[in-house]
This record gives sequence, C-alpha cells and structure tokens, in this order.
Amino acid sequence: MKYVILIIIHIYQIFVPKRFRGRCLFNESCSNYVYRETKEKGSKAGIIALRYRIGNCRPNYFLTENNGKALLVTAHNQIVEEEYIDKRILMEKLNPAHNRVDGPASKY
Repeated sequence: MKYVILIIIHIYQIFVPKRFRGRCLFNESCSNYVYRETKEKGSKAGIIALRYRIGNCRPNYFLTENNGKALLVTAHNQIVEEEYIDKRILMEKLNPAHNRVDGPASKY
C-alpha cells in the first residue's frame, strides 16, 4: 500500500502542471508532505497526513500574531506556526494592500 500511495503522488507531481494544482497554505506542499510522511513512516501515517492536509489546507483561514510570531488559524481551528506557513501567505502580513480574500480579515 505504501508504494501505491508513493506512485500515485509521483504521477500527480509529474503529470499535473503546477499552474493547475491548488496553492497550499503550508510551507511544504501537501503532496510533498504526504509523500515524505508515507515514505518515512508508512501508508497509515501517509493517509493520516493526507486527511490532515485536506481538512486544513483551504480558504477561511486567518493570520494572527503571538509574541511577534505569525500564526495561521485554519478553517478547523488548527494553529500553524510561522515556520510552517507558506511564504506567499506571510507576504500578506508585509503587504496587506495585495491580500487575497481567502477568509476573514487578517489582523495584519
């Protein structure tokens, strides 16, 4: 099962152009994260990682700050620390005039 998941992800990464893939909220793309988890820890961990990412990588997030560090709160109220947030999302903090309307107004 582990190798089936790895092959499916690999085929996805090869044949689906980046412009057609969803944009991930996380620093490590969803497919790379699930691939790594599956390869290192097995199919069960890969499926858990996939379910986590599908449930949390979606609109309706918001950015907040705690002790000078950015935090992203997902649609399911999961808190993601700054080091795991995609740089594109963090740029909203630095340049709020170019924010996309993905979710509630950011506190930045």
